[in-house]
Amino acid sequence: MAGSSFGDVFKLTTFGESHGEAVGVIVDGVTPGLELDEAYIQVQMDRRKPGQSAVTSPRKEYDRIHIVSGMYEGRTTGTPLCILLYNQDMRPSAYDGMERTFRPGHADYTYLKKYGSRDHRGSGRASGRETAARVAAGAVARKLLEGRGVRVTAYTRSIGGITCEAYLPEEIENNSVRACDPDAAVRMAARIQALAAQGDSVGGIVECRISGAQAGLGEPVFDKLDADLAKAMLSIGAVKGIEFGAGFAAADMLGSEHNDPMNAEGFLSNHAGGILGGISTGADIVFRVAVKPTSSISVPQQTVDTQGEERTIRTEGRHDPCICPRIVPVIEAMACLVLEDHYKRQAAMHDQ
Repeated sequence: MAGSSFGDVFKLTTFGESHGEAVGVIVDGVTPGLELDEAYIQVQMDRRKPGQSAVTSPRKEYDRIHIVSGMYEGRTTGTPLCILLYNQDMRPSAYDGMERTFRPGHADYTYLKKYGSRDHRGSGRASGRETAARVAAGAVARKLLEGRGVRVTAYTRSIGGITCEAYLPEEIENNSVRACDPDAAVRMAARIQALAAQGDSVGGIVECRISGAQAGLGEPVFDKLDADLAKAMLSIGAVKGIEFGAGFAAADMLGSEHNDPMNAEGFLSNHAGGILGGISTGADIVFRVAVKPTSSISVPQQTVDTQGEERTIRTEGRHDPCICPRIVPVIEAMACLVLEDHYKRQAAMHDQ
């Protein structure tokens, strides 16, 4: 399928479907000699897997990874790294009544129009299950970035209008919604569970901060660092928007307010979000993404079938009432992939 590959020098291709035998990824451009093991990658997989809490899908996938190529004696060889994750808790029968009916908010209609056929079992390639492969690849990029002193941290900033008022990064992994404010996290979880009990879902905003990235990353004019990060984030099915630094608030600011002054020690503010002219400044890279409410809800909705006949549908199956908690590691993974790719592109430019 065209469109299943991402990156320029550090490149990945994902494959597999939600209710197929497995999902997986091939990563090319991995630095040879990198010490790596499955346990390191598994840490990130466990953050994304379903069944973590009362606010995530009850589907039981342990997401145990299997590295089948590109490794020898605990180190990467520099050849393509292939990672497999076998699906275990598939229930395709839950979608039997949806084979000829379009679910509102899903890619059912558009996939059929593009390919002339579609895998109705949990959305096939359009399923969030595909992101497991991205997280596996992102963990490899994260390992390389750690050696460069780069740290990538994402967290839930708001859910259903409830917004974090404090930034306590040590609390992110200590609550079910991965919020940076433990008090807000309690209210967010209660809101999610109340809506889930009604058969509905809710969206939110996830913020990501990248610290330690060197100045000079980015390839103007079409491969700007923020442009590539935006593409990476918008390639995640649930993400509907992105902003950097001050973001859309910049539209209401004056130039004298939005510009980031400098002194001998660096930037005095960071309204630009760590990127100017598509190139990293050395300041923290900060962006936020808008995450839509989960499309799969059991509330009756109006739709049509493949013959154009009007129908009412209730989506069955096991779904997250809010995607934010499990999308946090996906956003981190995609950010890591973009950063490592640009580090390698920068190194290649100076080697010429």
